[in-house]
Amino acid sequence: MNQRQEVPSRRGKNGDGAERHEAIHRAISDAIIEHRLKPGARLREDALAEVFGVSRTGIRKILQRLALEQLVTLTPRRGASVTRPTAEEAREVFDARQMVECGLMPEVARRIDAQGAQSLRELSAREQQALREDDHSAAIRHSADFHTRLARLAGNATLADFVERLCFRSSLILAVYGMPGHLGCETHDHDALIALLEKGRGNEAAVRMGEHLRAVEATLAIVEEEQETPDLHRIFHV
Repeated sequence: MNQRQEVPSRRGKNGDGAERHEAIHRAISDAIIEHRLKPGARLREDALAEVFGVSRTGIRKILQRLALEQLVTLTPRRGASVTRPTAEEAREVFDARQMVECGLMPEVARRIDAQGAQSLRELSAREQQALREDDHSAAIRHSADFHTRLARLAGNATLADFVERLCFRSSLILAVYGMPGHLGCETHDHDALIALLEKGRGNEAAVRMGEHLRAVEATLAIVEEEQETPDLHRIFHV
């Protein structure tokens, strides 16, 4: 079942506030990560303001934040659009994931406890359930959540935040260069990683993580897609 966060209710343009902006930021970032908003899609301030019932100033701040997170690209005179990674950026992201995620595995193996292992199993199970239900958007989100949660178990919040952003960018890369019908991560790889970490075999887990990430990268192929204007009302169900 898709655990997507509900879009906040519309309360008029005077209802802008920190909590509401945070919910809108999450709604837009989820739509990007889950491929409901495609790379290259234009994000017009006036259209988003109308969809969410907030001011264009509020939307502009949210888009600026998404740009800092590299999910959105801001272009003079053209405005905002969902980031479309280049082939070189795709290689760099996966190189970074190799260095960081593989490097974290020995520490995760030292720190992981029953609760941590169970949290990983639950995320893996949600991903598998989403795949069985052909809910690709949810499967992409759960896969990113799995890798982020795994990184957080190492106890270094800064590196975990970095891994989370790399996973978000990986989602964009898969949307641009991924093969049709292939979501990237294989869930049996996730289960194998959990088993190795529970046994304290951190070095083997690092090797397995490296193989896992290389397998995902091997599915990528440069395929140009036509850019289109997204139907914001359909995407956000408002």
